[in-house]
Amino acid sequence: MTTALVDDAAFPLSETMLETVVRAALEEDRAYQDVTTRSIVPAHLRASAVLVARSAGVIAGLPLMEAVFTLLDPTVKFRRLEQDGAHLMANQAVLEIEGSARAMLSGERVALNFIQRLSGIATLTARFVDAVRGTTAKILDTRKTTPGLRALERYAVRCGGGTNHRYDLSAAVLIKDNHLAAVGGDIALAVRRARAGAPDGMQAEVECDRREQVVAALGAGADVILLDNMSCDEMRACVELARGAAILEASGGITLETVRAVAAAGVNWISVGALTHSAPSLDLALDFEAGPIDNGLAR
Repeated sequence: MTTALVDDAAFPLSETMLETVVRAALEEDRAYQDVTTRSIVPAHLRASAVLVARSAGVIAGLPLMEAVFTLLDPTVKFRRLEQDGAHLMANQAVLEIEGSARAMLSGERVALNFIQRLSGIATLTARFVDAVRGTTAKILDTRKTTPGLRALERYAVRCGGGTNHRYDLSAAVLIKDNHLAAVGGDIALAVRRARAGAPDGMQAEVECDRREQVVAALGAGADVILLDNMSCDEMRACVELARGAAILEASGGITLETVRAVAAAGVNWISVGALTHSAPSLDLALDFEAGPIDNGLAR
């Protein structure tokens, strides 16, 4: 049976894709036409800076930050003090940078936007993973990602210790309530058609919001059953009903305050859309130390 889950924390972009994404962000910010920096800072001036975590969290996105400054200054040098996935304390230094002062000033916001966003996702994911530690439940993300940034946001989930659900619509069958509505609510028919139309060995998952649907999904031979917005008591009853015949996934409004109880109900997977759609950015700062004072005109 082909699984759609991914938990390998390898960086997802090739060098070409990384450059494409970062260059688009720099062009969006007109970093190459930074009127303030070009007016004030001499072209030859060098500077050093340190990326610092202002609050505790998990770092993710260092390759993006390095790519930002490299595109603006091919001579820039980096010294990583931590790697993606590291758990940081407040005020901990993460990355040292030395290069063109202009490049560092012009790329600062783009670099921080990338790394603060991804580190926020990694940090929230780590909190959910910690909350269910000791249980058998996996914390999964969803497809509720920023368009164009899915690979990076789901990488951040993996940096935080989470697992990626199906990457896209081609990765696995997930029969949701609107799919069922389109076939008159007939779960057996939906699963049968999915088996006939999907690649051999691909998982078939069915979303259920009540017990009778779970019974029907089990009878149809679903590989995974998504328990949508069920109470913990309802989930426990479904676990007893399934008796290991299918993987059970809990989803719908699960928070840090409730996730432990959901895991204790005995489900295998817990999917949390908030990991990518509602994670607050991690407070990171780039602290500059300018090079020698230069009173000449900007060149």
